Amino acid sequence: MSIFRGSGVALVTPFKDDMSVDYEQLRKLVDFHVEHKTDAIIVCGTTGESSTLTVEEHMEAIAVVAEQANGRIPVIAGTGSNDTQTAIELSQEAEKCGVDGLLIVTPYYNKATQNGLIQHYTKIADSVDVPIIMYNVASRTGVNIQPATAVTLAKNVKNIVAIKEASGNISQVAELASLANGCIDIYSGNDDQIVPLMALGGIGVISVTANIIPDDTHDLCAKFLEGDVAGSRELQLKAIELVKALFCEVNPIPVKKATQLMGLTNGKVRLPLTEMEPANVERLEKAMRNYGIQF
Repeated sequence: MSIFRGSGVALVTPFKDDMSVDYEQLRKLVDFHVEHKTDAIIVCGTTGESSTLTVEEHMEAIAVVAEQANGRIPVIAGTGSNDTQTAIELSQEAEKCGVDGLLIVTPYYNKATQNGLIQHYTKIADSVDVPIIMYNVASRTGVNIQPATAVTLAKNVKNIVAIKEASGNISQVAELASLANGCIDIYSGNDDQIVPLMALGGIGVISVTANIIPDDTHDLCAKFLEGDVAGSRELQLKAIELVKALFCEVNPIPVKKATQLMGLTNGKVRLPLTEMEPANVERLEKAMRNYGIQF
């Protein structure tokens, strides 16, 4: 059974002016997404700036989101690391918080061979009982989960059930879907490729854009799943300018700015991320207005 179908938001982590985590605002974001049709919340993923959170902040953020969601919406915790043992410890603690699943990014910088990825994910999965979504984003980590590797893991490790595919390579996704033959759920990790990926058998998206247009991101996926491909495609194409603006600087800088403009956060990001360049802010504001977002 799938952890979720449809639109999962890669939730931003709000900070206070002193750069501490704003847990109260985090609770409000959970309610916002429940009210605006988001199908799942991914907390402390890479969009949530997990790499600059302390272990204590990481765990508290997961606990707060799970508590606030209170079963109203599935909660998936980002617990990946480039150190297998750290990922195991984060995953075990997240499981205690009652999350519905884990999102585990490939090891970054030190990377891994395909055999290393198999051992890494297997060790983590064997340490918990909750289902796991692998996260393949070679542009950020420098390592690509090959389709055969993903399928090997899905067929041999009972709680590895899905992959967030952000390679941007539709041919790779097609190969994955062909080899998998339904043994693994596939989520888009690229907001400009949701429809193409779902056309290959994907069941939804883990989305940055859903932070600011949750209703439409849900509808885009729901229409496709209901067979309204034309309606889904219309929403996909409508969002292209906005998606490009949200990725004109390193994620999550632009989406944090967008949430600030909408009054959802104060927009602050932790170093080494920095404030968005003024020219890019103008581009983002224009794209938001063209889309019809009020701020």
